[in-house]
Amino acid sequence: MKALIAAGAAAVLLLAGCGSGYDSAKSDGGSDKPITIMFGSSGEAETGAVKAAAAAWQKRTGHQVRVVPAQNLTQQLTQGFAGGTPPDIFYTDPTMLQQYADGGSLYPYGDQLPKSTVDDFYPALRQAYTYQGKLYCAPKDLNTHALVINTDMWKAAGLTEKDYPKTWADLTKVATRLTTKDHVGLTVGGDHNTVGSFMLAAGGWFVNEDNTKVTANSPANLAALKYLQGNVQRKVFATPKSLDAQNPGEAFGKGKAAMDVDGGWVEGQLKSDYPNVHWTAVELPAGPKGRGTTVFSNCWGIAAKSPNKKLAVDLVKSLVAPGQQKAFMNAFGVIPSRQSLGTWAKQTDPKLTAVVDGVEYARGTVSIPGFTSVLADFDTQLEKLFTGGTSPQAALDTLQRNGDDAVKQK
Repeated sequence: MKALIAAGAAAVLLLAGCGSGYDSAKSDGGSDKPITIMFGSSGEAETGAVKAAAAAWQKRTGHQVRVVPAQNLTQQLTQGFAGGTPPDIFYTDPTMLQQYADGGSLYPYGDQLPKSTVDDFYPALRQAYTYQGKLYCAPKDLNTHALVINTDMWKAAGLTEKDYPKTWADLTKVATRLTTKDHVGLTVGGDHNTVGSFMLAAGGWFVNEDNTKVTANSPANLAALKYLQGNVQRKVFATPKSLDAQNPGEAFGKGKAAMDVDGGWVEGQLKSDYPNVHWTAVELPAGPKGRGTTVFSNCWGIAAKSPNKKLAVDLVKSLVAPGQQKAFMNAFGVIPSRQSLGTWAKQTDPKLTAVVDGVEYARGTVSIPGFTSVLADFDTQLEKLFTGGTSPQAALDTLQRNGDDAVKQK
């Protein structure tokens, strides 16, 4: 979900068609050119799954599809939009939605999807991809944060399932008990994504409900930062960087932390790089205002300048169909965007039950144009916070100022 940048070099595959009976160019009043799907791939499994889905639609319609794993999706999309030759279909996320929409680059096709399909998307995802009253694109999948636990370390500390933390106080307690000279109790990503989930649990967030006002320096956000900083200072929480790791999953996989705040994507990382680690995942414990987590997702964007919009919409319908979403989860672990598949997803991969359950109370990432750079600066402030270089209030005040400037320029 996070992968907007492909893991490998870009490769273009022209899939050979064998179907017929769908006069695409005439029905769309458009082009005989192949439809292009451009996406940021997490690896071979995702690339292969998208190619297979495109091939199945191509066989049904007889219209060719090019599948393009991007080297740098944002850069390549920007170049395509500027040059008037964007891909027909592409991954996009809430952070870029408004920018693309305001620039006239994104085709709002949500009203062409069956109402039953739209209603089946999780509300948090519908909200994330709705702008100025229009559903711009169909959510393709999702991920949320959960608490990942090393079950061997948990057992060695004398803990059982009854000890799974339900509150922040519980989390501090078990993290303290799990901390040894060899590993810390919890590794927590020192960036705005992970911190944001704690903000939500405290009753705060970066912006208000309709993304018109920055709410960074609220008492709730301050409580979240103080909680995290206090546990880092107690040395029962630690950032991955302080553990000489690139990300929380690596710190957890290498046994440098007994718990990890992470998304469902950690499963692939652990299977691939740390197959001997035994783990489970539970929902993040509740903060002062209940449970909270961020939802991460992409949608299937369609270019406003696509010469084959009708065909592109038809292809997207097939990509978000229940059977295809199941195939994507089986292939590379993404959680379906349809509520009706929630139970199936949990039965298929019980370890991701907490990730699926989290979307019921999750909130999508900030979609204000220009806010990406604001949050990048906040990440720098958070690094200082966790190393003693700034205070929670100062970090939030800086975020507030930068955020206010971004909203004014919206």
